[in-house]
Amino acid sequence: GRAAKAAALRRVHELFPVLADRARQQAGLLSGGEQQMLAVGRALMAAPGLLLLDEPSLGLAPLMAARIADAVREINAQGTAVLLVEQNAALALRLASRAYVLEVGEVTLSGPAAELAASDEVRRRYLGVVDEDAAADADRARTAHPVLSRWEESR
Repeated sequence: GRAAKAAALRRVHELFPVLADRARQQAGLLSGGEQQMLAVGRALMAAPGLLLLDEPSLGLAPLMAARIADAVREINAQGTAVLLVEQNAALALRLASRAYVLEVGEVTLSGPAAELAASDEVRRRYLGVVDEDAAADADRARTAHPVLSRWEESR
């Protein structure tokens, strides 16, 4: 009914105030981040029990990606379950309660997001955190094994 529709629109405008400001603007003229907000907002208008999001931060400036992440956190806090597919592992692990790591379409790791984020293996392989001891070992390995002259020339 009209009341439910109005309530849903209020919820979207509370999450994304910029959409209220741009309500009369054509969607194609919105920025990439604003278009992403609009897509999420349109999905929320149906009052879903589960919201599926595929790469919501893709191609967005860091500030806009952070705004989308805040909105996802708020949507979940308001009672909507969220299934997030995100290549930005650090962002995904901050938002998730449970995480699954896919490699070539196969689940290779799964568990509570906080545990995965704390794992040295996950931090090294997916979050780009370099252990100083591992970096030192790599440097020693490079100096211990000579580089063939034909490879050295192409450096």
